[in-house]
Amino acid sequence: MVHAFVMVKTAAGSSEGLVDSLRTAGPISEAHIVAGEYDIIAELDVGEVYDVLDTVANQVRSLEGVADTRTYISMQ
Repeated sequence: MVHAFVMVKTAAGSSEGLVDSLRTAGPISEAHIVAGEYDIIAELDVGEVYDVLDTVANQVRSLEGVADTRTYISMQ
């Protein structure tokens, strides 16, 4: 199992709508609006590292209002 954190930078005023969309997107287990450089942190659990790439590229980045992402894969 691969656990990853995806930081999402959003367009102005779109964080609340995006966090709801992320919470219902496939393998994303949690999503939270946060203060800082990025606006949302999402967690996902998938079977393979490739699935992290697929989820971020095809589900997260395709959502309207997503300006940038940064992905961190947990080493534990």
